[in-house]
Amino acid sequence: MAKHTVTVDVPKRQITRADVKFQVKADGKMLGTLTVSKGAVVWFPFKTKYGYKMGWKKFNQIMTSEATRFEAR
Repeated sequence: MAKHTVTVDVPKRQITRADVKFQVKADGKMLGTLTVSKGAVVWFPFKTKYGYKMGWKKFNQIMTSEATRFEAR
């Protein structure tokens, strides 16, 4: 199983218009970057110019129907 590393680049101000970027690596190799904003999430696979964008409503539908229920907060 791959060992995943996730780093975050958070803006030094309140998140309003600035995106938060998560760099995701598997076994030390870059998988891509997840960009989170107040309007959507966008996944940019490594070495690609264009990403895959999904609004929060669609993200919620996919996560609640497809993801494994795992963790209590």
